[in-house]
Parts: sequence; C-alpha cells; structure tokens
Amino acid sequence: MEEVDKILIHSLKQTGTNVGKDVQSVKHFTSELIVEAVVRCLRVIDSALGSGLSPSLPPGMSARFRVGMSLAQACQDLGYKGEIGYQTFLYSNEPEIRSLLMFLVEKLPKESAEALDQPAGKSALLQKSIAAQIKAQLAMPWLPPSCRLPMLCKTQNPGPSYSFQCQNLSLPHFRNVPGNKQLKEEKDYHRDFLLPVTAQLSRHASVPASLMEHHAAELSATHEWENEWNSQGLLSRLTPEEYRSRKRARLQKRIDEQLRTATQPRPDSLSAHRSGSDLTELLQFFGGSPLPGDILTKGTRFTHTEKFTFTQEPERSAQQMAAAASSLPSSHQSEEDLQTQQQEELAALQQKLQQLCLSLEEVGGDIRQLTVSKQQVSDELKQKELSNAEKEDSVLVKKRTIDLLPDAENNLAKLQALVEGSAKRVVNLAAQWENHRAPLIDEHRRLKELCSNREMESSRKLTEIKELHDKIRQSAEEAKKKDGLYKQLITEFENLPKDVSRSAYTARILEIVGNIRKQKEEITKILSDTKELQKEINSLTGKLDRTFAVTDELVFKDAKKDESVRKSYKYLAALHENCTQLIQTIEDTGTIMREIRDLEEQIETENGKKTVSNLEKILEDYKAIRQENSALAAKIRDA
Repeated sequence: MEEVDKILIHSLKQTGTNVGKDVQSVKHFTSELIVEAVVRCLRVIDSALGSGLSPSLPPGMSARFRVGMSLAQACQDLGYKGEIGYQTFLYSNEPEIRSLLMFLVEKLPKESAEALDQPAGKSALLQKSIAAQIKAQLAMPWLPPSCRLPMLCKTQNPGPSYSFQCQNLSLPHFRNVPGNKQLKEEKDYHRDFLLPVTAQLSRHASVPASLMEHHAAELSATHEWENEWNSQGLLSRLTPEEYRSRKRARLQKRIDEQLRTATQPRPDSLSAHRSGSDLTELLQFFGGSPLPGDILTKGTRFTHTEKFTFTQEPERSAQQMAAAASSLPSSHQSEEDLQTQQQEELAALQQKLQQLCLSLEEVGGDIRQLTVSKQQVSDELKQKELSNAEKEDSVLVKKRTIDLLPDAENNLAKLQALVEGSAKRVVNLAAQWENHRAPLIDEHRRLKELCSNREMESSRKLTEIKELHDKIRQSAEEAKKKDGLYKQLITEFENLPKDVSRSAYTARILEIVGNIRKQKEEITKILSDTKELQKEINSLTGKLDRTFAVTDELVFKDAKKDESVRKSYKYLAALHENCTQLIQTIEDTGTIMREIRDLEEQIETENGKKTVSNLEKILEDYKAIRQENSALAAKIRDA
C-alpha cells in the first residue's frame, strides 16, 4: 500500500492539493486535506461540477455536514459506486478514503495530467507553486476579522493597500543589430548606467503596477504585430524584416511630407493685402469712397496709433491750442483737480472710441452687404454669359439653315447622301469593331481565367503558408514543452541519490517478482493439498460408513443368538456415535477457528477505521451542534 499511497499523493500534488512533506500515507490524511483533495480532483475532472465546492472546511458543524453531503453527491454523480456519505469526509477511515481517491485519480483526464507534467526547471516550478497558492487564496471565502480562524489570519490579514499607479520603465532589450559595436555599447549602458527597476521609480509601491503595465504593453504589441503580419504581411509576400523596413520607410516619408507642409508659408498671409486692395477697388467701382486712413491696409500698432492720433482729428487752430495749453495742469493745481480732469479726458476718449467702433461695425456691415451683392452680380453675369452662348449657337444654326434654303433640293440630296455615307461608314466601323472585338473578348476571358487561377493558386499557397506557420508555432511550442520536460527530468535526476544504481532497482523488482511467484506456488500447493485432503477425508468417510454398515449387519445377526455379542453391538453403536460426535466436534472447531480468524480480521479493519476516535469526534461535534443550536435559540429569543 505504500507504493499506492505515494502514487496517490503525487497525483494529488499535481492537481494543486497542498499535501505536506510529513504526509506519507493515506492514513495521515486529515478531514481538511481529504476535502481539499476531493474538491481539487473534481475541479480537474469536471469544472462545472467542482466550481461550486469549497476546498476548505467551514468552522460551523452544520456547514461541515452540508459540505460533506455535497461532496458525496458530487462523487456519486461522477459514478462512484461505493458507500459514501458525509461520514466519509468528516469521520474517515483509511480503506474508504484510499478507494475514493483511487477512483478520482483514475477519472483524471490524461491531457491535464500530461499538461501538469510539462512545467520544468526551478522557475517553472516556482511559477506553478505561486499559481497554486494564488488559486487557493482566491478560492477561500472572505470572512470578517471577528470570524477568522488562526489559519486564515495569515492569508486574509489586512495589509497596506496602494492605488494602481504605474510609471514608465526602461528595461534592457537585446536585439540582433548589424555590427557588434552598437550591441557592445548597449550592453555597456545596460551594465554600467541603467538603474534597476526598483530605483527607477519614485515610489516603491508602484513597482508591481509598473511591471504589469509594461508587460501588458509588450504583450499587446506582440499580438498586434502577429495579427498585422497574418492579415497583411503574408499577403505582401515579403520577409518580416523587409515588411518592417518598408513600413518604416512609409512612416518616414509621411513625417517628411507633414514637416514640409508645415514649413511652407500659408496662402492666407499672402492674400490678406489682396483682399484689402480688392475690397477697396470694389467700393470705388460701386461709387463708394475709400475709408479715411486706409483702414483695410495692414500695419503695425505704432502706425495705427499714429494715424488715430494725427489723422482722425483735423489740425487744431491757435485758439484750440491755446485752450489746450491753458487746460494743462499748473503746478499750483491740486491733485484732486488733476485726477478729475484726467477722468473727464478719459471718458471723452472712451466715448470717441465707442463712436469709432460703431462706425467700424457699420463699415463692416456695408462691406459684407457689398460682398454679397458682388457675388450675386457675378452669378447673374455668369448665367447671362451662358444664355448668350446658347443663343449665339442657335442663331448660328438658324443662319446656316437660312443660307441653305435657296437651293433646298440639292442641299437635301447632299444631306441625304451624307447621311447614307455616314450610316455606311458606321456599319463598316461596327463590322471592323466586331472583327477586333471577338479576339479581344477571347483574350480578356483567357486572361481573366488565368488571373482567377492565379488567385486561387495564390490563396491556396497562402493557406498552406498559414498552415505551415501554425505547424511551426505548434512545433515550437512542443519543442519548448519537451525542452522544459527535459530540464525537469534532468533536475529530478540530479536530485536523485547517486549511491543507488539501476541494477539495485532491477534487483528489487526481480526480488518482488520472485516473491510473488513463490507465494503463488505456495498458494497453489496449499490448494492442491487441501483438495487431496478433502478427497482423502471423503474416501475415509465413505469407507467408514461402509465398514460400519457391514459390521453392524454381521454383529446384529449374531446378537440375536449370543448375549455377549449383543453387548458388543451396543458398544459398537456407542463407539460409532462417539466417533460421529468427535468428527462433528472437530468440524465445529475448524469452523469456529475460521470465524475467529475472520473476526480478528474484522477487528483489525475496525481498528484501521478509527472507530473510537470517530466516536469521540462525533460526540464533540454533537456537543458543538448543541451549543450552536442553543446560541441560535438565544439569538432568536433576543430578537
């Protein structure tokens, strides 16, 4: 059974069951470990059947009974024919658990078993153990701190939480570049100057988020490249390097065009002066006077200020100048009068500015109206030009018709001859076109068929190429898996003890086979001896019965005549009865001995079932259930 238990424990570890190193046999399995092993196996066999089952036992006894009943029902649904119930998991015994685990291990799919054997190397084993721990922690139900057991405090302990903030990372990427100098410089930079990942970030808590974001970006870029290559790259019939170089050249060309377009002068700056001059000419053409100071012409802010100052107002007279001079602040005027005068002047200037703005808006409205009217006039002019051209054509046709009226008959005959000649020429051209058209159509059909054949051939080759790519990818994956399996086997081989050779295992196997053969021979010999003894017993019994019958008949005949013979007959009958009782006693003794051996085996089996400890557990669970019921009743009464 030790070899069977080792195989079972190894299979359970592959399904993700956390079996400790100290557990070497099924009899060391606890109830929690049994429930976890059964749930893991059910999830691997049928995910829908085991998804709703928890791999850990809850603390409450009623919940434990429900979990045991659910597991028993799931195993029965899977096809287990043995006796099973909640007691199998809560009050387990070694034979039942061994048979149940053997049934579940036999039900495990071979593909999943092969997949579980694939991880190789220390890193792969570490990743597998990390994944198993994460799955186990995710499968555990969350409990509030007051309801947690000591075993859950480590996994569900409230630790510091951080927000998901990622930053850009600079990681070394070694590429096959032409020339070893650049590759050497990159290696020197990565070795001497590039900081570690933990030192590149401002916060240590952002390291996992940044690594996950960087990995997700690289993974998405790889998927995008594979999709683009499978959809467009294969159709271009280029190598991946050529396709990348062509794509890079196109992108560089587009960037150059965008930069060239951005550096060229815009046509708006050149047309600004034209728009102002054209608008001035248009105003002069419709009788309007040009605006004072040539407002539409562009200029600097200094020129606008100068024109506003010196052109908007006429030259002041001497009296105005004198009034202005008199209005200048004197030295003995107070500051309040000066501020009041400045505010009045500012208000007057603001009023003038508002008037000028209103006048500018009016001029702008006039300009817009004139522009619209100009557009309407230009449209009308175009329409009139078109109508004039049509009228000129009709007048020209009528004039030619009128010129032909004096000699109408001759002209009609000429026109008829011209029409007939034109018809003949059209028919001749149609015949020639048909002569040229037939071979061209045949050639077109032939080329079209050839093109379709080529397209079919190219699509077939493209499909073959895709299939070859898939096969190459599958072969690469299989090669990676086999390489990993090879590394794992090498690691296991290195971990094996070196002092034990293959010959020792072979000798042990041959010894076991020899012992089995000897046991089989002994069993066969014992069976043959038993059969011979049974035959001998049967023959002796028959001989005894026949001898007694003959002796009884002879002695009975003589007993009628002689008194001593009559006593001998009585002794013979008593001897026969005593022998019969002795034989029956011996047979009963053998039966009792066999029953004793059976009972001893049953006692050993019951001792293996841990009946006493299970009874003690049942009593403890019964007490716990009574306490839970009393607590619930107290809560109900309080409510």
